[in-house]
Amino acid sequence: MLTAQLKNQDPLNPMQGTDFAIQLATFAGVEQQALSNRFLEQMAGQAGGSGIAAWIGKEARTTAPVWFGDAPLTLDIAPHGQADSVQLVTRDAGGREVAREEIGPGQGQIDWRGRGPDGAKLPDGLYAFSLESRRGEELIAETRVGAYARIVEAQFEDGGRLVFEGGGSAPAAEVTALRDPT
Repeated sequence: MLTAQLKNQDPLNPMQGTDFAIQLATFAGVEQQALSNRFLEQMAGQAGGSGIAAWIGKEARTTAPVWFGDAPLTLDIAPHGQADSVQLVTRDAGGREVAREEIGPGQGQIDWRGRGPDGAKLPDGLYAFSLESRRGEELIAETRVGAYARIVEAQFEDGGRLVFEGGGSAPAAEVTALRDPT
């Protein structure tokens, strides 16, 4: 718009420099307000009842690493239906296996108390879980295990990201269930 004004102004009666500066400032203010309005609309849409901001304080089921401290974690176990042996594999934040235990072929939620092979409590930290389902000696499936973690922050960029208590995080699209804290 300013370019068109400059091209079409009367060369015998040019616009004063101060008037031009005022118009520039006005246009910049209008542009900034439009950007602010768009950002506020985006936030309002995400903060509504179905937005991820409403998830803060709830527990989310995720396969991302979650914080383990003093309280047990709830894991959602779903082994392969034809398995006769199922092992829960626990990995630390670096991906190193720290525990492996036979849990049987049942499915449902279990409380994981964070014990190592020697029975001692594992150190506080981020842990991820997987199941190895076997029939006889054959590995028939390896699946990631969902764990529940309390949501403490919702980030809106890139489709949304949730931050969990203790520092773990996951994209909002990877959350497979929500529940009120127990």
